[in-house]
Amino acid sequence: MKRYRNIKYKLSKNALIMFVGINPHPGSYKRKVPFSNNKMFWYLLSKASVIDEPADYLRDDKRLIQMYESRFVQKYRLNFINLVDRPTVDVSKLRKGEEMQGVARVLNSVRVYKPRLVCFIGKIAYEKFSGSKHTDYGYKQPVYGISTYVCRFPIRGPAIDRVMELKALIKAARAIDAKART
Repeated sequence: MKRYRNIKYKLSKNALIMFVGINPHPGSYKRKVPFSNNKMFWYLLSKASVIDEPADYLRDDKRLIQMYESRFVQKYRLNFINLVDRPTVDVSKLRKGEEMQGVARVLNSVRVYKPRLVCFIGKIAYEKFSGSKHTDYGYKQPVYGISTYVCRFPIRGPAIDRVMELKALIKAARAIDAKART
């Protein structure tokens, strides 16, 4: 079995949000940064004040890579992990059961790193994780006692809805963090 290790998962203890994606796009895989092929995810994080990086900075691959490598975990306290390492242009190209190893990896990561909130990026990521056939957006059953949320996929639907959703998520994660620190 071929190993795909180009995407560097960013994980740390007590992150505000652990984002869980389904798998990388080949362009993102090549850049070694999630969602860097279509940078909408990064623009939305910026517009929602989850990260403090200007859009023109995020457009530049070298600067985006630098931010991901040096500030994503340390400054912003965010984590990222995929269910499947293999890059595909479309999730329909994934093989049945290919996510199983990633489900175990995500469960272990949540248990070990204890983020304040787990956010699945899109319904497909959560359905593959949970084994459910149909899910809605919003809060789900906690994973190891950690609040779990399914957000809209970055390139689907009105940006303002996704920005508002991310604003609410970072606010909730910060509130959980403040409570945990007292």
